[in-house]
Amino acid sequence: MRALFVASEAYPLVKTGGLADVAGSLPEALRQSGVDVRLLLPAYQSLLETIEPPATVASLELAGTSVQVLECLLPGTQVITWLLRHPAFSERAGNPYHDAAGQPWPDNAERFMLLCRLAAEICTGDNALDWRPDVLHCNDWHTGPAIALAHLHQQRPTTVFTIHNLAHLGLFDRPTFEQLRLPEPLWHHDAMEFYGQFCFMKGGLVYADHITTVSPTYADEICEPGNGMGLEGLLSQRRDHLYGILNGIDMQAWDPADDDFIDHPYDVRSVGHKSRNKSSLQRELGLDERADRPLLAYIGRLAEQKGLDLLLPVVGDILGSPAQLAVLGTGDAGYERALGDLAAVRPDSMAVCLEYNESLAHRIEAGADIFLMPSLFEPCGLNQLYSLRYGTVPVVRRVGGLADTVTDTDAQSIAAGTATGFVFDEAQPDALLAAVQRALQQWVDKPGWRRLQQTGMQQDFSWRTSARQYLALYNRGH
Repeated sequence: MRALFVASEAYPLVKTGGLADVAGSLPEALRQSGVDVRLLLPAYQSLLETIEPPATVASLELAGTSVQVLECLLPGTQVITWLLRHPAFSERAGNPYHDAAGQPWPDNAERFMLLCRLAAEICTGDNALDWRPDVLHCNDWHTGPAIALAHLHQQRPTTVFTIHNLAHLGLFDRPTFEQLRLPEPLWHHDAMEFYGQFCFMKGGLVYADHITTVSPTYADEICEPGNGMGLEGLLSQRRDHLYGILNGIDMQAWDPADDDFIDHPYDVRSVGHKSRNKSSLQRELGLDERADRPLLAYIGRLAEQKGLDLLLPVVGDILGSPAQLAVLGTGDAGYERALGDLAAVRPDSMAVCLEYNESLAHRIEAGADIFLMPSLFEPCGLNQLYSLRYGTVPVVRRVGGLADTVTDTDAQSIAAGTATGFVFDEAQPDALLAAVQRALQQWVDKPGWRRLQQTGMQQDFSWRTSARQYLALYNRGH
């Protein structure tokens, strides 16, 4: 079976969020399952600067625009990766999606439509690549129109569209639609028109043979008002074609027993060595080196979705427990300021690192006792999976993938040996604080805490399981 996997980012070539982790891992898991998979990405300038000059394998005209296709292997894998080279991607520094002020690039519609046209051309046209897939698998709004364009052809592959985050729809105005020179039937409420705007995401939702989300619970949530971003009616109509397949994680990159980023490797049998990583992390972050204080952590985007409005009001209560808090991430300037102000008052107990730092993320997972993930919504979430893998007990809200991956600690789950974390329901600061307080009470019970850690570390969130589910979906055909 041949599959073309299309995404706007893939780790380690380019990463801004969880999509990159998926696109950097799932294709290799599919390849190992016997699929001839090719990964298609934009050739961003920053990406090209990090790899050896790749070979040009094709030059194409896409709706009057000349592009080149470069070829390399996705680092750390055997996945053949095709890179779309065009000045809009390849001669522009900075973030893939927005400028230095955080505003979307004004030509994003044109840029990502080029990616979509190339994907559809590979699937349905005769071109120099001499390779045509049985499955076109697209991801998030940047690639939605590729599904629609492929469906304009009678001879087309099976199409799969994965929603990683429905909050980002890829909305553009009518003049942009006209500028893109797309077939007029696509401007229809049963196609890609959405309340007077052109919606990239709808290209995947309307036309794909199969739609997936990145957790079973999120698949249910997006069919409900409030979570479906105005598309819940369409998604409910297509519910028989909508599946929730839980994301996996890279079990080699995230392995506390063999992690080059941490000072003291450990596994489920030697989880006590976390205390050494905790001491190292406290020193690195300038926190008081206290083994008798629980160290809590937050890693992620500083955005409303991630529950920062639940966390900020209770930081003082958490630190007064007493406890320590480490925060790593970037995002909304208001959240950055608020966190920085809190840390300035208690530098011995709170450290804030406003950056993207992969190696520090590993050291925080290895050194922290408790991980905070109070998301308002969470399609899947990866950091709670990394935390479970590293024996860092998660405190999460019962939404999306968090509900599917963390088992609340109560008398029943403790007796059954299934407890892995602490779960709360209401999107309220007091509810988060109550869950944190439950965790802190459990932390004092060292044998019980050790059982929690070990149960979490023994969970299997490898991509093998997810890849089998995707492969079964591929085999269903149109």
